[in-house]
Amino acid sequence: MNPLLTRDPITGGELIVTRLESPSSGIVIEGRFSLGWIGRLTPEQLAFVELLVKNRGNIQRLAAELDIAYNTARARLDEIVALLGGPPEHEPRLDRRQILDRLAAREISVEEALRLLKGADYEQRK
Repeated sequence: MNPLLTRDPITGGELIVTRLESPSSGIVIEGRFSLGWIGRLTPEQLAFVELLVKNRGNIQRLAAELDIAYNTARARLDEIVALLGGPPEHEPRLDRRQILDRLAAREISVEEALRLLKGADYEQRK
């Protein structure tokens, strides 16, 4: 069986399903069916979501399985969430160096830096 195509390979536009068939019973259903949220994702993004579900939502295990950095896996997930219309992050993730650089430049207070560093530590332990 071929993998599911989610976009028109020529124009990149939406595809619709017009025929469903059961190999076991032979029943055929024809009509115009939307791919729903699946139709908005690329095959690569669908594979990513599949692995995420197989790893029970654990991004760290997903990153290890894909042999990519946690931040890369998180960025891919954030792209998918945004594509599906999910809520944006409340504030962008900063790594420790960025937080300390902002503190040194007096862009943020010591209290704000501590709060952000605690958040960065929490994200790294996930």
